[in-house]
Amino acid sequence: MIDRLADAGVPIDRCCQVFGIARQNYYKHKRRPMTPSELRRQWLTGLIREVHVTSRGTYGYRRVHAELTMAMEVTVCERTVCKLMRLAGIYGLPGPVRTKRLRGVLTADYLVNRKFDRARPNELWVTNIT
Repeated sequence: MIDRLADAGVPIDRCCQVFGIARQNYYKHKRRPMTPSELRRQWLTGLIREVHVTSRGTYGYRRVHAELTMAMEVTVCERTVCKLMRLAGIYGLPGPVRTKRLRGVLTADYLVNRKFDRARPNELWVTNIT
């Protein structure tokens, strides 16, 4: 945050004072080298962006994870992909709406009572939904 404000022209001393951070701690943190896990997360975020752009912004974390593990052969946890996508602000399209089925509630009345034979045509219309 301080780096963004400094890029906008706000003095670093003022930023540290507003956030309640010692200026020395800011520079100490800035000079600290990146850890291997941070480097790997940045690399994975780049791959995730690439897969997401290739899918024209449709893939969510499950499909991005599948693309990374199966197609690119990258070993990564699904939860890590989900977290990195959320931190980077990458989202897929919502899936299909799922309907809830209520147990014990009949959807339609059973009017035929297993008697399918009729005396005349057009008395009973039956269909098979299986």
